Amino acid sequence: MAVYEGARPRSILLPRRQRVPVAPVLPRRRMRGAVRARRQSSRLPFLLGGIVVAFMLAFFSLAQSVRVSATGYDINRLLVQHDDLATRRQELLSDLNRLGHEPAIRKQALDAGLGQLGDPLVLTGP
Repeated sequence: MAVYEGARPRSILLPRRQRVPVAPVLPRRRMRGAVRARRQSSRLPFLLGGIVVAFMLAFFSLAQSVRVSATGYDINRLLVQHDDLATRRQELLSDLNRLGHEPAIRKQALDAGLGQLGDPLVLTGP
């Protein structure tokens, strides 16, 4: 029988005592193949995607700003046109009030070459 150095006899009655203190076993982390092979994943697609999204948001914001300013320009143009029409209406009303009375009509008739009517002729029947 061969005797190995460091071998101990086993006791049947007492459980065997471990020489190494029991420490909690941590589960092994699974590593991806790219990390295990020490290859870094490329961040370029994410960077390009971020730039594209940022430009799209900036373009959308610019389009909204242009639309709002164009609407404001149209509103101002319509307000000016409304004021012009209100002024023209007031001028026409004042002209109608001035020209619709007897002195204005008489003056227009005289300017057109018409004269004043004479005394009326009364015709008597047979």
